[in-house]
Amino acid sequence: MHGFQITEDIEQYRDRKWRREDELRVERVEEVEAMVEDLGFCLGMTDSRKKMPSVYTAVCGRRDAHMPRNVQKDPEASLAWVLKDETVARGRVYYGKVWKGHSMFLAKRMIPAFNVIWGCTKSEEASLLSENARRVLKVLRKEWEMATADLRDATGLDRTSLTKAVDELQKRMKVIPQEVLYVPKFTYIWTLAEARFPAEMKVKLKYEDAVREIARAYLSLAGLTLRGELSSRFGFRRPVSGQANAELVNEGFAERLDTGIYRLVTNQFPN
Repeated sequence: MHGFQITEDIEQYRDRKWRREDELRVERVEEVEAMVEDLGFCLGMTDSRKKMPSVYTAVCGRRDAHMPRNVQKDPEASLAWVLKDETVARGRVYYGKVWKGHSMFLAKRMIPAFNVIWGCTKSEEASLLSENARRVLKVLRKEWEMATADLRDATGLDRTSLTKAVDELQKRMKVIPQEVLYVPKFTYIWTLAEARFPAEMKVKLKYEDAVREIARAYLSLAGLTLRGELSSRFGFRRPVSGQANAELVNEGFAERLDTGIYRLVTNQFPN
């Protein structure tokens, strides 16, 4: 980007942070939770082409992890799915479709920042949420948790409409999956984000502070951010991203290498 190359020391830093090394491979649910806590956030079942840390990449333990076409017969993909489901059920980190429709994990400390950026207050629901989404939300506020089929019956929505409504509510950080069941048939159990993470969902941040904390977590997990990268990743306006990174420089957390290019101040980079 703009002629600046990601150097090998940055890649090696990401290898460690993203668990892209064989000895750091993730194999247990506790290791998924530890990785999410360390990174602040990561994706779920995406591979190296997204250029973001993910549970699947960590299970593979290598830079070039690519999701196969037939995931059911792939041992790495199968393990990643199992770990994802176990992590969701334990409820120690946040999970939902927040970032560009991709399912992702958030450490508890990142929930307030993401909620400021992508969530909506109760007073905003009428203007920001669709009628179907509000219908689903009304049912869940009464029942607190419900399987997909039961939620479809309670709302009167067809399968496609319900899926769209639930996805919309996930993006607004209103609804999250609480558990994934496979017996007697595959289904998600849905609940309210505020029910599972009540303290974190109540925290109020200024928009600029939320952007700064997301910028901090992203720089910490990436080691380096290029010009326009923070804005393109998360949809922030360029001036807002620039201000957030400038504040990190003032704190001594980051150093500015060039216009719009910031490097984490750390002793963790290889010599």
